[in-house]
Order: sequence, then C-alpha cells, then structure tokens
Amino acid sequence: MKISAILKTHAKTDLAMLLLRVTTGGTFMAHGAQKLFGWFGGHGLEATGQWMSSIGLDPGFLMAFLAGAGEFFGGLALLLGILTRPAALGTALIMLVAMFAVHWTNGFFITNSGYEYAFTLMMISICILLHGAGKYSLDHTLQTMFSDQPEK
Repeated sequence: MKISAILKTHAKTDLAMLLLRVTTGGTFMAHGAQKLFGWFGGHGLEATGQWMSSIGLDPGFLMAFLAGAGEFFGGLALLLGILTRPAALGTALIMLVAMFAVHWTNGFFITNSGYEYAFTLMMISICILLHGAGKYSLDHTLQTMFSDQPEK
C-alpha cells in the first residue's frame, strides 16, 4: 500500500457528514428527551427547571424548556439534515451555555463533571455549521428541487 493512499484527504465528505449528523443529532435528541420528557433516566421538565433555578438559570422552567427543546428538535433537524446550519448554531450555543453555567469550574475532564463533553459537542456542531449537511440530507434534496441550475 502506498503512503499517499493512507494520507490522502478525500474531497467527498457526504458519507462522513451523514454519520456525524446522525450520531450527533441522536445524542442531542436523547439529552433533550431527558429534560423534556424524563426519558432515558432524565428527570423531566419540572425537576430540570428546579435544578436550573438552583444554579442561577432563571426562570428555571423556561430555561429547561428552551434547552430541552433546542437539544431535542435541533438534534432531530441535524439527524434529518433539515435546516442543518440553524440547528447546528442552536446546539452549539446550548453547549456554550452548558460549558460556562455548569461545567467550567470543574475543569476540562468529564470525570470531574468538567466541560470536555459539552465542548466536544459544541465543536462538532460548529463543524456541521461550517460545512453544511452534505449530499445525504433533506437540505440537499430541497436545494436540488428548488434550484434553477442542475448540480455539478
């Protein structure tokens, strides 16, 4: 095997973006479902709202709803690749708030409840925001349907 085959960067990133969007979107959906519905071991909206108030994010119920809805529906949009850039911006901002409001004082590593995980999800969201959804997405399908010129 030639070394160039190992080192080559492929211009075709559509499959990689699909995998990144689906796994990240599913992760955000699961975390949003914990906050909104109490699924997957979450505490639901009321308890999450009380906790958010306890750390100074008031009004807690509204903050829990906004974070949960942003994660759940933003994750769904990422997963499907619909309105991908706005969804990625929303999830990145939610993670930025989580980093500073919850995890920053605990340092970087997740083992100490640090900001490592929120930072990673934020950076993935930013990469999706910059790149876009890719070919295997509803964004691409809609763009193709409404485009005046055929795609190259």
